[in-house]
Amino acid sequence: MSDLLNRRQIAMGAAIGSASLLFSSAAMAQTAAGEGTFLDARQSGARGDGKTNDTVPLQRALDAAGRNSGALFLPPGIYVTGELHVPPGVAIVGTPGWNYSSPGGSVLQLADAGATCLLNLTDARGASLQGLSLDGRGLGSSINGIATKRAKWGPHEDGFRIEGCQIARFSGDGVHLECAWCFSVRHSMMAYNAGDGLSLRGWDGFLIDNWFSGNKRAGFAARQENASVTFTANRIEWNGEENFVIAGGDGYQITGNFFDRAGTVGVALRKGRGPCTQIALTGNFIKRSGKLADPSSHDSANILLDECEGITCIGNTLQAGRDDGGSGVWSPAYGIVHRGLRNCIVKDNVLHDGAIKQLILETGAATEGVIVADNPGRLFTDFARKW
Repeated sequence: MSDLLNRRQIAMGAAIGSASLLFSSAAMAQTAAGEGTFLDARQSGARGDGKTNDTVPLQRALDAAGRNSGALFLPPGIYVTGELHVPPGVAIVGTPGWNYSSPGGSVLQLADAGATCLLNLTDARGASLQGLSLDGRGLGSSINGIATKRAKWGPHEDGFRIEGCQIARFSGDGVHLECAWCFSVRHSMMAYNAGDGLSLRGWDGFLIDNWFSGNKRAGFAARQENASVTFTANRIEWNGEENFVIAGGDGYQITGNFFDRAGTVGVALRKGRGPCTQIALTGNFIKRSGKLADPSSHDSANILLDECEGITCIGNTLQAGRDDGGSGVWSPAYGIVHRGLRNCIVKDNVLHDGAIKQLILETGAATEGVIVADNPGRLFTDFARKW
Protein backbone atom coordinates (compact mmCIF):
# COMPACT_ATOMS: atom_id res chain seq x y z
CA MET A 1 0.00 0.00 0.00
CA SER A 2 1.20 3.53 -0.71
CA ASP A 3 3.05 5.23 2.11
CA LEU A 4 0.44 7.95 1.80
CA LEU A 5 -2.09 5.49 3.14
CA ASN A 6 -0.28 3.37 5.70
CA ARG A 7 -2.51 4.86 8.37
CA ARG A 8 -5.45 3.21 6.63
CA GLN A 9 -4.34 -0.35 7.18
CA ILE A 10 -6.59 -0.54 10.20
CA ALA A 11 -9.62 0.65 8.24
CA MET A 12 -11.29 -2.46 6.95
CA GLY A 13 -14.83 -1.14 6.64
CA ALA A 14 -17.47 -3.06 4.80
CA ALA A 15 -18.11 -2.12 1.18
CA ILE A 16 -20.86 0.29 0.37
CA GLY A 17 -23.69 -1.49 -1.34
CA SER A 18 -27.31 -0.89 -2.10
CA ALA A 19 -30.44 -2.92 -2.38
CA SER A 20 -30.23 -2.73 -6.16
CA LEU A 21 -27.05 -4.81 -6.05
CA LEU A 22 -28.38 -7.66 -3.93
CA PHE A 23 -29.91 -9.97 -6.49
CA SER A 24 -30.92 -13.25 -4.81
CA SER A 25 -29.87 -16.61 -6.22
CA ALA A 26 -33.50 -17.64 -6.34
CA ALA A 27 -34.40 -14.69 -8.53
CA MET A 28 -31.55 -15.50 -10.90
CA ALA A 29 -32.58 -19.11 -11.14
CA GLN A 30 -36.06 -18.10 -12.30
CA THR A 31 -34.57 -16.66 -15.49
CA ALA A 32 -33.48 -19.23 -18.05
CA ALA A 33 -29.85 -18.82 -18.99
CA GLY A 34 -30.63 -19.77 -22.56
CA GLU A 35 -32.76 -16.72 -23.03
CA GLY A 36 -29.72 -14.49 -22.77
CA THR A 37 -31.48 -12.09 -20.42
CA PHE A 38 -29.80 -13.00 -17.12
CA LEU A 39 -26.80 -15.29 -17.40
CA ASP A 40 -24.78 -16.86 -14.60
CA ALA A 41 -21.04 -16.68 -15.31
CA ARG A 42 -20.44 -20.12 -13.78
CA GLN A 43 -23.16 -21.71 -15.89
CA SER A 44 -21.61 -20.00 -18.91
CA GLY A 45 -18.30 -21.78 -18.39
CA ALA A 46 -16.33 -19.37 -16.19
CA ARG A 47 -14.64 -21.00 -13.21
CA GLY A 48 -13.99 -18.05 -10.88
CA ASP A 49 -11.39 -20.11 -9.04
CA GLY A 50 -8.55 -17.56 -9.14
CA LYS A 51 -6.48 -19.85 -11.39
CA THR A 52 -8.30 -20.53 -14.65
CA ASN A 53 -8.25 -17.83 -17.33
CA ASP A 54 -11.94 -17.00 -17.77
CA THR A 55 -11.60 -14.41 -20.58
CA VAL A 56 -13.23 -16.51 -23.32
CA PRO A 57 -16.33 -17.71 -21.41
CA LEU A 58 -16.87 -14.27 -19.87
CA GLN A 59 -16.71 -12.49 -23.23
CA ARG A 60 -18.95 -15.11 -24.79
CA ALA A 61 -21.51 -14.61 -22.03
CA LEU A 62 -21.35 -10.82 -22.38
CA ASP A 63 -21.92 -11.08 -26.11
CA ALA A 64 -24.91 -13.37 -25.51
CA ALA A 65 -26.37 -10.95 -22.96
CA GLY A 66 -25.83 -8.11 -25.40
CA ARG A 67 -28.23 -9.63 -27.90
CA ASN A 68 -31.14 -8.93 -25.55
CA SER A 69 -29.84 -6.07 -23.35
CA GLY A 70 -29.44 -8.69 -20.67
CA ALA A 71 -27.23 -9.14 -17.63
CA LEU A 72 -24.33 -11.29 -16.52
CA PHE A 73 -24.21 -12.32 -12.88
CA LEU A 74 -20.81 -13.07 -11.31
CA PRO A 75 -21.21 -15.23 -8.22
CA PRO A 76 -18.55 -14.46 -5.58
CA GLY A 77 -15.15 -15.69 -6.71
CA ILE A 78 -11.98 -14.55 -8.47
CA TYR A 79 -12.38 -14.43 -12.24
CA VAL A 80 -8.96 -14.22 -13.88
CA THR A 81 -9.38 -12.39 -17.18
CA GLY A 82 -7.95 -10.23 -19.91
CA GLU A 83 -9.69 -7.22 -21.44
CA LEU A 84 -13.46 -7.57 -21.72
CA HIS A 85 -15.65 -5.51 -24.06
CA VAL A 86 -19.01 -4.66 -22.57
CA PRO A 87 -21.86 -4.50 -25.14
CA PRO A 88 -24.49 -1.75 -25.08
CA GLY A 89 -27.29 -2.11 -22.58
CA VAL A 90 -25.66 -4.95 -20.64
CA ALA A 91 -25.35 -5.14 -16.86
CA ILE A 92 -22.55 -6.98 -15.09
CA VAL A 93 -23.79 -7.70 -11.58
CA GLY A 94 -21.77 -9.01 -8.68
CA THR A 95 -21.68 -9.17 -4.91
CA PRO A 96 -19.82 -6.14 -3.43
CA GLY A 97 -17.68 -7.90 -0.82
CA TRP A 98 -14.65 -5.62 -1.09
CA ASN A 99 -13.32 -3.53 1.79
CA TYR A 100 -11.10 -0.46 2.10
CA SER A 101 -7.86 -2.33 1.54
CA SER A 102 -8.68 -5.53 -0.34
CA PRO A 103 -10.81 -6.94 -3.14
CA GLY A 104 -13.63 -9.31 -2.30
CA GLY A 105 -16.95 -10.68 -3.40
CA SER A 106 -17.18 -10.82 -7.18
CA VAL A 107 -13.60 -10.12 -8.29
CA LEU A 108 -12.37 -9.55 -11.84
CA GLN A 109 -8.59 -10.01 -11.63
CA LEU A 110 -6.41 -8.77 -14.49
CA ALA A 111 -4.34 -11.52 -16.13
CA ASP A 112 -2.94 -9.77 -19.23
CA ALA A 113 0.03 -7.41 -18.78
CA GLY A 114 -0.44 -6.33 -22.40
CA ALA A 115 -4.06 -5.20 -22.05
CA THR A 116 -5.11 -1.56 -22.29
CA CYS A 117 -7.88 -1.93 -19.69
CA LEU A 118 -9.92 -4.59 -17.92
CA LEU A 119 -13.46 -3.44 -18.77
CA ASN A 120 -13.86 -1.56 -22.05
CA LEU A 121 -16.97 0.66 -22.11
CA THR A 122 -16.20 2.44 -25.40
CA ASP A 123 -19.40 1.34 -27.15
CA ALA A 124 -21.32 0.32 -24.04
CA ARG A 125 -24.18 2.78 -24.24
CA GLY A 126 -26.52 2.25 -21.29
CA ALA A 127 -24.35 -0.43 -19.68
CA SER A 128 -24.28 -0.98 -15.93
CA LEU A 129 -21.48 -2.27 -13.68
CA GLN A 130 -22.72 -3.16 -10.21
CA GLY A 131 -21.06 -4.67 -7.17
CA LEU A 132 -17.75 -5.65 -8.78
CA SER A 133 -14.19 -5.64 -7.50
CA LEU A 134 -11.62 -4.97 -10.25
CA ASP A 135 -8.05 -5.87 -9.28
CA GLY A 136 -5.26 -4.72 -11.60
CA ARG A 137 -2.52 -6.40 -9.54
CA GLY A 138 -0.13 -3.66 -10.71
CA LEU A 139 0.41 -5.51 -13.98
CA GLY A 140 1.89 -3.92 -17.08
CA SER A 141 2.15 -0.23 -17.85
CA SER A 142 -0.67 2.33 -18.09
CA ILE A 143 -3.40 -0.31 -17.95
CA ASN A 144 -6.69 1.25 -16.84
CA GLY A 145 -9.37 -0.50 -14.84
CA ILE A 146 -12.42 0.81 -16.71
CA ALA A 147 -12.03 2.84 -19.90
CA THR A 148 -13.65 4.42 -22.90
CA LYS A 149 -11.28 4.83 -25.84
CA ARG A 150 -12.31 7.42 -28.36
CA ALA A 151 -10.44 10.03 -30.34
CA LYS A 152 -13.64 12.00 -31.01
CA TRP A 153 -17.09 12.44 -29.53
CA GLY A 154 -19.76 9.84 -30.21
CA PRO A 155 -23.13 10.61 -31.82
CA HIS A 156 -25.11 10.08 -28.62
CA GLU A 157 -24.78 10.11 -24.84
CA ASP A 158 -23.11 7.15 -23.15
CA GLY A 159 -25.47 6.70 -20.22
CA PHE A 160 -23.40 4.02 -18.50
CA ARG A 161 -23.46 3.54 -14.74
CA ILE A 162 -20.78 2.33 -12.32
CA GLU A 163 -22.22 1.47 -8.91
CA GLY A 164 -20.82 -0.16 -5.80
CA CYS A 165 -17.55 -1.13 -7.48
CA GLN A 166 -13.94 -1.08 -6.34
CA ILE A 167 -11.36 -0.34 -9.07
CA ALA A 168 -7.89 -0.72 -7.59
CA ARG A 169 -4.20 -1.45 -8.16
CA PHE A 170 -4.05 -0.70 -11.89
CA SER A 171 -0.83 0.53 -13.52
CA GLY A 172 -2.83 3.31 -15.20
CA ASP A 173 -5.99 5.09 -14.07
CA GLY A 174 -8.74 3.42 -12.11
CA VAL A 175 -11.37 4.85 -14.48
CA HIS A 176 -10.20 6.53 -17.70
CA LEU A 177 -12.91 8.23 -19.76
CA GLU A 178 -12.12 9.67 -23.20
CA CYS A 179 -14.87 11.60 -24.98
CA ALA A 180 -17.52 10.30 -22.60
CA TRP A 181 -20.73 12.13 -21.79
CA CYS A 182 -23.77 11.45 -19.63
CA PHE A 183 -22.62 8.88 -17.09
CA SER A 184 -22.64 8.24 -13.36
CA VAL A 185 -20.22 6.78 -10.81
CA ARG A 186 -21.74 6.19 -7.38
CA HIS A 187 -20.89 4.41 -4.13
CA SER A 188 -17.59 3.18 -5.61
CA MET A 189 -13.90 3.23 -4.73
CA MET A 190 -11.01 4.11 -7.05
CA ALA A 191 -7.85 3.44 -5.09
CA TYR A 192 -4.15 2.57 -5.14
CA ASN A 193 -3.80 3.07 -8.89
CA ALA A 194 -0.55 4.29 -10.47
CA GLY A 195 -2.41 6.99 -12.39
CA ASP A 196 -5.51 8.98 -11.42
CA GLY A 197 -8.43 7.55 -9.54
CA LEU A 198 -10.70 8.87 -12.29
CA SER A 199 -9.47 10.77 -15.34
CA LEU A 200 -12.12 12.52 -17.43
CA ARG A 201 -12.26 14.01 -20.88
CA GLY A 202 -15.97 14.60 -21.11
CA TRP A 203 -19.00 16.09 -19.43
CA ASP A 204 -22.45 15.57 -17.94
CA GLY A 205 -21.28 13.28 -15.17
CA PHE A 206 -22.58 12.50 -11.70
CA LEU A 207 -19.93 11.44 -9.16
CA ILE A 208 -21.62 10.87 -5.84
CA ASP A 209 -20.61 9.13 -2.60
CA ASN A 210 -17.31 7.67 -3.82
CA TRP A 211 -13.81 7.13 -2.43
CA PHE A 212 -10.79 8.38 -4.40
CA SER A 213 -7.94 7.13 -2.24
CA GLY A 214 -4.20 6.58 -2.45
CA ASN A 215 -3.73 7.00 -6.20
CA LYS A 216 -0.25 8.05 -7.28
CA ARG A 217 -1.51 10.94 -9.39
CA ALA A 218 -4.77 12.81 -8.72
CA GLY A 219 -7.91 11.51 -7.10
CA PHE A 220 -10.12 13.13 -9.75
CA ALA A 221 -8.59 14.85 -12.80
CA ALA A 222 -10.01 16.53 -15.89
CA ARG A 223 -7.11 18.01 -17.84
CA GLN A 224 -8.71 18.16 -21.30
CA GLU A 225 -12.24 19.18 -22.37
CA ASN A 226 -14.51 18.88 -19.37
CA ALA A 227 -17.77 20.34 -18.16
CA SER A 228 -21.04 19.89 -16.29
CA VAL A 229 -20.08 17.55 -13.47
CA THR A 230 -21.90 17.13 -10.18
CA PHE A 231 -19.30 16.10 -7.58
CA THR A 232 -20.96 15.58 -4.23
CA ALA A 233 -20.43 13.70 -0.94
CA ASN A 234 -17.16 12.10 -2.01
CA ARG A 235 -14.07 11.39 0.08
CA ILE A 236 -10.84 12.23 -1.77
CA GLU A 237 -7.71 11.47 0.20
CA TRP A 238 -4.02 10.69 0.25
CA ASN A 239 -3.46 10.96 -3.47
CA GLY A 240 0.07 11.66 -4.72
CA GLU A 241 -0.74 14.86 -6.65
CA GLU A 242 -3.88 16.99 -6.43
CA ASN A 243 -6.87 15.47 -4.74
CA PHE A 244 -9.07 17.23 -7.30
CA VAL A 245 -7.91 19.10 -10.41
CA ILE A 246 -9.66 20.49 -13.46
CA ALA A 247 -8.16 22.56 -16.26
CA GLY A 248 -10.40 24.91 -18.21
CA GLY A 249 -13.63 23.22 -17.15
CA ASP A 250 -17.04 24.77 -16.60
CA GLY A 251 -20.37 24.04 -14.99
CA TYR A 252 -19.20 22.11 -11.93
CA GLN A 253 -21.04 21.67 -8.65
CA ILE A 254 -18.39 20.67 -6.07
CA THR A 255 -20.30 20.42 -2.83
CA GLY A 256 -20.12 18.63 0.48
CA ASN A 257 -16.92 16.65 -0.13
CA PHE A 258 -14.07 15.71 2.21
CA PHE A 259 -10.59 16.36 0.76
CA ASP A 260 -7.68 15.15 2.90
CA ARG A 261 -3.89 14.94 2.67
CA ALA A 262 -3.24 15.58 -1.02
CA GLY A 263 0.32 15.31 -2.27
CA THR A 264 0.01 18.79 -3.79
CA VAL A 265 -3.08 21.03 -3.97
CA GLY A 266 -6.30 19.91 -2.33
CA VAL A 267 -8.63 21.48 -4.94
CA ALA A 268 -7.05 23.07 -8.03
CA LEU A 269 -8.99 24.99 -10.67
CA ARG A 270 -6.32 25.64 -13.28
CA LYS A 271 -6.29 27.43 -16.60
CA GLY A 272 -6.38 25.03 -19.54
CA ARG A 273 -7.15 26.01 -23.10
CA GLY A 274 -9.33 28.60 -21.39
CA PRO A 275 -10.23 29.57 -17.84
CA CYS A 276 -12.32 27.52 -15.45
CA THR A 277 -15.75 29.12 -15.46
CA GLN A 278 -19.11 28.90 -13.68
CA ILE A 279 -18.08 26.61 -10.84
CA ALA A 280 -19.60 26.37 -7.37
CA LEU A 281 -17.07 25.23 -4.74
CA THR A 282 -19.17 25.20 -1.60
CA GLY A 283 -19.42 23.49 1.75
CA ASN A 284 -16.34 21.29 1.46
CA PHE A 285 -13.79 20.30 4.10
CA ILE A 286 -10.25 20.60 2.71
CA LYS A 287 -7.38 19.70 5.00
CA ARG A 288 -3.68 18.86 5.19
CA SER A 289 -2.97 19.37 1.48
CA GLY A 290 0.55 19.68 0.06
CA LYS A 291 2.14 16.67 1.77
CA LEU A 292 4.66 16.14 -1.06
CA ALA A 293 4.81 19.70 -2.46
CA ASP A 294 7.68 22.14 -2.24
CA PRO A 295 6.54 24.28 0.70
CA SER A 296 7.74 27.40 -1.12
CA SER A 297 5.55 26.66 -4.15
CA HIS A 298 1.90 27.43 -4.74
CA ASP A 299 1.27 23.69 -4.99
CA SER A 300 1.38 23.68 -1.20
CA ALA A 301 -2.18 24.99 -0.88
CA ASN A 302 -5.61 23.79 0.15
CA ILE A 303 -7.29 25.68 -2.73
CA LEU A 304 -5.74 27.07 -5.93
CA LEU A 305 -7.79 29.32 -8.24
CA ASP A 306 -5.76 30.14 -11.35
CA GLU A 307 -7.25 32.65 -13.84
CA CYS A 308 -10.84 31.60 -13.17
CA GLU A 309 -14.10 33.31 -14.10
CA GLY A 310 -17.49 33.10 -12.44
CA ILE A 311 -16.34 31.03 -9.46
CA THR A 312 -18.29 30.82 -6.21
CA CYS A 313 -15.93 29.72 -3.43
CA ILE A 314 -18.05 29.98 -0.31
CA GLY A 315 -18.51 28.18 2.99
CA ASN A 316 -15.53 25.83 2.83
CA THR A 317 -13.54 24.78 5.88
CA LEU A 318 -9.75 24.64 5.50
CA GLN A 319 -7.22 23.13 7.88
CA ALA A 320 -3.48 22.50 8.03
CA GLY A 321 -1.94 19.44 9.64
CA ARG A 322 0.33 16.44 9.26
CA ASP A 323 -0.04 12.67 9.12
CA ASP A 324 -2.05 10.88 11.76
CA GLY A 325 0.02 9.85 14.73
CA GLY A 326 2.13 13.00 14.73
CA SER A 327 4.40 12.08 11.81
CA GLY A 328 5.06 13.61 8.39
CA VAL A 329 5.49 17.20 7.26
CA TRP A 330 3.21 20.05 8.27
CA SER A 331 1.25 21.47 5.35
CA PRO A 332 0.03 23.34 3.43
CA ALA A 333 1.96 26.59 3.32
CA TYR A 334 -1.06 28.47 1.95
CA GLY A 335 -4.79 28.30 2.54
CA ILE A 336 -6.17 29.82 -0.68
CA VAL A 337 -3.97 30.94 -3.57
CA HIS A 338 -5.65 32.94 -6.34
CA ARG A 339 -4.48 34.70 -9.47
CA GLY A 340 -6.18 36.70 -12.21
CA LEU A 341 -9.78 36.15 -11.14
CA ARG A 342 -12.76 37.69 -12.90
CA ASN A 343 -16.27 37.98 -11.47
CA CYS A 344 -15.56 35.59 -8.62
CA ILE A 345 -16.50 35.42 -4.95
CA VAL A 346 -14.13 34.00 -2.34
CA LYS A 347 -16.07 34.60 0.82
CA ASP A 348 -17.15 33.15 4.15
CA ASN A 349 -14.57 30.39 4.13
CA VAL A 350 -13.14 29.43 7.53
CA LEU A 351 -9.37 29.02 7.80
CA HIS A 352 -8.94 28.32 11.51
CA ASP A 353 -5.45 26.77 11.61
CA GLY A 354 -5.89 26.90 7.85
CA ALA A 355 -2.28 27.20 6.68
CA ILE A 356 1.32 27.28 7.90
CA LYS A 357 2.64 30.38 6.11
CA GLN A 358 -0.20 32.53 4.75
CA LEU A 359 -3.98 32.16 4.79
CA ILE A 360 -4.83 33.88 1.50
CA LEU A 361 -2.29 34.75 -1.20
CA GLU A 362 -3.02 36.78 -4.33
CA THR A 363 -0.31 36.16 -6.94
CA GLY A 364 -1.83 38.14 -9.80
CA ALA A 365 -4.25 41.04 -9.74
CA ALA A 366 -7.92 40.38 -10.33
CA THR A 367 -9.34 41.82 -13.54
CA GLU A 368 -12.86 42.84 -12.48
CA GLY A 369 -15.79 42.07 -10.23
CA VAL A 370 -13.96 40.06 -7.58
CA ILE A 371 -14.87 39.84 -3.89
CA VAL A 372 -12.39 38.29 -1.48
CA ALA A 373 -13.74 38.98 1.98
CA ASP A 374 -14.85 37.63 5.34
CA ASN A 375 -12.58 34.61 5.39
CA PRO A 376 -11.68 34.36 9.08
CA GLY A 377 -8.86 32.23 10.37
CA ARG A 378 -5.39 31.98 11.84
CA LEU A 379 -2.10 30.40 10.88
CA PHE A 380 -1.25 27.10 12.44
CA THR A 381 2.00 27.49 14.35
CA ASP A 382 1.45 25.31 17.40
CA PHE A 383 3.63 22.46 16.17
CA ALA A 384 3.90 20.98 19.66
CA ARG A 385 0.23 20.02 19.56
CA LYS A 386 -0.35 16.28 19.54
CA TRP A 387 -2.31 14.87 16.63
